[in-house]
Formats: sequence, structure tokens, C-alpha cells
Amino acid sequence: MAEQLVAVSGIHAVVLGGSRARGTHRPDSDWDLGLYYRGVPDLAALSALAREVQGSPVEVAGPGGWGPWVDGGAWLRVDGTPVDWILRDLDRVEAVWADCRQGRYEVGVQPGHPLGFWSPAYPGEVALGHVLADPEQELTGLKAELDTYPEPLRKALTDAAWEAEFSVASARKSAPSGDRLHVSLCLSRAFGILAQSLHAHHRTWCLNEKGALAAAAALPDTPADFADRVGEALCGLDAAAVETAAGVVADVRAVLADTTGEDLAGG
Repeated sequence: MAEQLVAVSGIHAVVLGGSRARGTHRPDSDWDLGLYYRGVPDLAALSALAREVQGSPVEVAGPGGWGPWVDGGAWLRVDGTPVDWILRDLDRVEAVWADCRQGRYEVGVQPGHPLGFWSPAYPGEVALGHVLADPEQELTGLKAELDTYPEPLRKALTDAAWEAEFSVASARKSAPSGDRLHVSLCLSRAFGILAQSLHAHHRTWCLNEKGALAAAAALPDTPADFADRVGEALCGLDAAAVETAAGVVADVRAVLADTTGEDLAGG
């Protein structure tokens, strides 16, 4: 399928991503294929190929059809197996990578990402994925660059932990009135930021919210009861929960203050 995809005008490379690339998949996990394009991919040709491999019509969303960051793609079932095509603008990925090397990143509003889409996910997807087809060796060259996690990005994302403390302070103001929605949003935001900061501290990529808590809890030096205390706070959503969250933030920031950070990404 990857070879068929790179034969479509505009598609330059195909990467296997998600849990199957990382080796954390279940038997029923889907197959995530990143379709890296330049310009405007031939949507008619993609639709025809999707219909061919699935055996029935498939709607293919063009660039921006799934939002500003996820971009577009298609959901297929091939011989009963779910296969996701996910469009990625290669020019934009390269631009984000250039920003990351300078310690710059964005957090964009994106459906399906309740804590926002963190732009370092773009290079992270390449770093953690398996290149399946890359006729011009464009993704292969980029992947080689990603062997070294940029120190400016590491610093920027670990420094972002200040916002976790700010979010908990905001929750503390709402907890006495029983505003559980605001408290839950503030605490979720705080814990999501901590997960990003912990990953960056160890120079490893955090792609999205799914699985981020468990992955952060498994990193070296993360407080042993990190995941349990996060769960306790998110279940409580009262004044006591906010103080539990404050303790989690303080403990994680103490870990982040150690700038030695074990290098887990080979950089």
C-alpha cells in the first residue's frame, strides 16, 4: 500500500506511526500511515486507491479537512483491519522542526486533542515512526536529524511547567464554589503540561494525550505515585483534589530542576 501511495501525485513518503510503530499495539490496534505530501495531493487518485484497497467508496478529507493540525486523511477497513491514512504537509513539518531546533513550539486548538496539539509532535512522529516508502529519501534524511533531541526544545518544554502551577492556582479559586468543570479543565491542563515537560526532560517525544500519563509515569525519576495522585485529583475535583495536584506539580518541578536529564532518544 505504501508503494501505491507514493505513486500518487503529491505524496512524497509514507510512514508507519502510532502504537504499531512503537511496539505498544494490541491485536485489534489500527494501522496508522502518515502520508507526507508537498503542495496539494491528488485527492481523486487517493480516493480511487482507497476504494480499490477497501472494496467500497471511502471519503478522503483533503488538507485542513480534519482541522488545522491533524490535517486530513481517511479511515479504511482493509480485510477487516482498520487502516488510517493521515495527511502531513512535509513543508510544514520541516518548518516546525526548524522552530523546535530554536526552542519554539505552538499549542494549537485541534478537534480530537482536548489538551491541544503540541507542534513538536510533527518531528516526533517522524522520529518514532518507521519509513515505509521514501523514493527521494526526504523523510529518511529528516529522521536522521531527529536522532538528536534539540536542547533548546528540551529547555522550552521543561520551562513550560510553570503553567501547570498557574493552572492549579486557577483551580484553587474555583474549587470552593464547586465549579467542577473549571477545576477539571485546569487540573487536566496542568497534568498534560507535566507529561510534556517530563518527556522533554528526558529528551523523548510526547505525541499526544493518549497514553501520556502512563508514559510519563514510567520515565526515570518521575515520582513513584505520580499516576495514582493524578487519578485521585481528577476523581475528586474538590479543594482536597486541588491540593493533591499542587503537590504533584511541586514534586515534578523538583525533578525538572535537575538539568542532567537522562537521554532516552539517543541524542
